[in-house]
Amino acid sequence: MSELFDAVDALIASRSPLPPPAERKRLRQAHGLTLDEVAAALQVRRATVSGWEAGKTEPRPPERDAYARMLKQLARLYSANAPVPPEDTAIPETPAVPAAPAPSAVEPAQARTAPTGPAAEPANTALRPAAPAAVPRPAVPTRPTSRRPAAKKAVPAGTPVGGTDPRFENGPLAVVDVDADGQVLAYCVGGLVLDVPAKSIPALVEWTLREGRFGQPKLSGPGKDADPLIVLTEVACEYYGLPVTLTQQERLAGRLPEGHKVIKQLTRAHWQLTKRGFGPWARIYRPAQGTERSCVQLCIPSWDALDTRHWADAGQLPPADLARLLGTYAARVMTPRGSTAVTGLELMTALHPPTRASEPDATGKRHSEHNPGSLGKDPVDCAPCEAPDGHPLLADLPRFHQRTPAEVLVEEAYDWARPLTDAECLRPHLVGIDVNMSFAAGANGLTVGLGAPTHVKNPVFDAKLPGSWLVDLSHVDLSRVKLAKDKWAQLDGELLPSPFTPKGERPTGPAWYATPTVAYAVEVGYEVRPVEAYVRHDNGRYLDAWYNRLRDAYLATMADLGVGADMPPADFLAAMDGYRQRDPQLAIVVSAIKATVKGGIGKLRERPRGEGWKPGQPWRALARPTWRPDIRAAVISRTRINMHRKIVKHAAFTGQYPVAVLSDCAVYASDGPSPLDFLPYRDGKPLPGGFKLGVNPGLVKWEGTQSVLWGEGVREQFNAPDLNLARYIKDGTVTDQDTGE
Repeated sequence: MSELFDAVDALIASRSPLPPPAERKRLRQAHGLTLDEVAAALQVRRATVSGWEAGKTEPRPPERDAYARMLKQLARLYSANAPVPPEDTAIPETPAVPAAPAPSAVEPAQARTAPTGPAAEPANTALRPAAPAAVPRPAVPTRPTSRRPAAKKAVPAGTPVGGTDPRFENGPLAVVDVDADGQVLAYCVGGLVLDVPAKSIPALVEWTLREGRFGQPKLSGPGKDADPLIVLTEVACEYYGLPVTLTQQERLAGRLPEGHKVIKQLTRAHWQLTKRGFGPWARIYRPAQGTERSCVQLCIPSWDALDTRHWADAGQLPPADLARLLGTYAARVMTPRGSTAVTGLELMTALHPPTRASEPDATGKRHSEHNPGSLGKDPVDCAPCEAPDGHPLLADLPRFHQRTPAEVLVEEAYDWARPLTDAECLRPHLVGIDVNMSFAAGANGLTVGLGAPTHVKNPVFDAKLPGSWLVDLSHVDLSRVKLAKDKWAQLDGELLPSPFTPKGERPTGPAWYATPTVAYAVEVGYEVRPVEAYVRHDNGRYLDAWYNRLRDAYLATMADLGVGADMPPADFLAAMDGYRQRDPQLAIVVSAIKATVKGGIGKLRERPRGEGWKPGQPWRALARPTWRPDIRAAVISRTRINMHRKIVKHAAFTGQYPVAVLSDCAVYASDGPSPLDFLPYRDGKPLPGGFKLGVNPGLVKWEGTQSVLWGEGVREQFNAPDLNLARYIKDGTVTDQDTGE
């Protein structure tokens, strides 16, 4: 009978009543919930919830019943005529077009509209694998192309251009410049240009907060709205009494000296600077009054605020173009908070704020409490094996002690290469493939520790428990590995890198590993017996929302550049051919998104930088809850294991082995110059579990092709038979500095 009851319950759940799609979205927004939060609660993808709200798909059991329950509870809280807060995760497909002039509640600032035009598409002559001849030009947003506005007609500052939230009608940021007539102009997202009356930096800050209406809604319910960002051009720096460039001493210090006249002006106006001082990314604020924040961030490109490794020549763009570029990044990732690495870390906190408001107590008051799923507001100590050299936990070690693998956790990306076999030398080409957003893919769905570690002796390994494990994996034989249940593969283990060390060398005894590395040893069919471990029972998928946000930003921008998801392999290769030239500014956004991923993961174990630091002393980053070397190690471990799993699948099916692997790039000897010449596809379908061409994170793209003669020649020239050719496969350029000569 119980089976019949279960069947009836399942039938009822399959038809759980749901409100119309528009009402679903209204209820979610009314409660301040993001798509990512709902998706995480229901354990589905963000796009799935978005599809339910758009009416494109309908939820199925068991998610349907839970979703219906959530909406029913929200409907009790918010009637149909309740006001709806603005959507805080909406990503506009194109910059918003300025609306008609409207009256402003404050003294109107003068506004103008910059001209727009199509992006240039220069011809591409690069040699690429054969593919369909024509790639349709993507539909990308038009962009301002002139430093001067097209007209002098003024509109109020309240004209909405940056979103639907009236508090931030002019978008998240503005680029401030001075025209030939001496007029200060603020170039906003969407082409709007405002006249700026401010004559000093303190006045500019006041204008930004009182009249500018810049900012960005919070990314999570208990989070905070983003502060406005003002970018100063070189001319604007001169106008406001700032140096165009920093002196060598100022660059080393990362700031202006305390006695600079602009800092004195700010002090007299009762504005404060953070401990970082007045540097390339200066934060100017007054202490918060209640929930009201008074803070403006400045970005000064001529002080190297926009690292050319990630932002290319963005700092040299005309102000309207720079506003468009940074505005796109802000809409899809978040308003920049500093370098891409800093922004990557800040994005984690913005999506999982450390605290939230409690339920009302007996007196009706709310208090700040820990936000479940976050890292909290207080830092936690790492395990001794996770601590980098010089950490206070290691202060008692002898000064020149070299820690062994049994003393320190070393989870790093691959840097491995081997000599070519005779058969590989007879093939004409070396082809490199690169994993898209590999560290983001490694973070996706990864369970990481949220709290402090617990030390355990002789533990039983648990693949679901994040932590660091001291275990001997030297017995794992790569010549015989399990591919699936009761399915083993015989491989040439000498041609494979070890999955357990960054250099691909087989371990020789006990060593510390993160959970994904040990779990892989079990996956390929070998028993593990840890000696000890530092595990984290308080854990969760902390990085899921971070991954989703950056994945969506990357895919949306690549789609704007004409590279869509789920393209056939040949079409994908053709679409990638010269995609950066279709819109160089959006290509810079792609580069910045990738750097946000890598930099954010790297910041989890930030090392001391100057600061008069000495080994054994704490450094500034240790005071952050987001200083978490264990999370960094877990992401890198999983990323490396993901790469090795694909290499093994490919070798078992094709008999082909990589000759070099560098982080997310693998190089294979091939009979042809294209990845399609060695990647196994059958009827357009890739090898299950192997490498697949595509734009999504975790899939691969073509990195470059060189000849086998080039590879052997380079190694002979530098007398380095194991020189990692993956480092140079893109364009074939090798320097003495690269090889240490």
